[in-house]
Amino acid sequence: MLRHKSLFLFFLFFQNLHSFEVIKTNVNINYKEIINIKKLSSANVLSVKKFCIPIRIKDLENKKYVAKRYLKKGTVLCTKDIESYEKKSVLFDFGVIEIEKQGKIIFENDEYIRIKRVDGTIEKIYKDGRLQ
Repeated sequence: MLRHKSLFLFFLFFQNLHSFEVIKTNVNINYKEIINIKKLSSANVLSVKKFCIPIRIKDLENKKYVAKRYLKKGTVLCTKDIESYEKKSVLFDFGVIEIEKQGKIIFENDEYIRIKRVDGTIEKIYKDGRLQ
């Protein structure tokens, strides 16, 4: 009986030697959401998928990253799942008031400007300040 226990403990120890340290998500992360270190945790796994290159916490501390796809809770964070964060905003100057909107300009003329937001919707803003 003692031999079986010692073999079992040896197997558990040996199993941890061949594990990979990866980063997993604690909560669901939406598409194009900025990845915060508080939403991640480190874990040891025996294997990762062939096409997954795990990312390190050290890389996440240096730069801000955005999710390329929806990440479920418990997903291993790979380099293909994230991209570096670039602030995409448009600044409107209506004289006294300045408005900053997230997105990029897709059309502009003398009367109005069309902006494509991060979520994909298109917003029309008139240059004289009115909504519609």
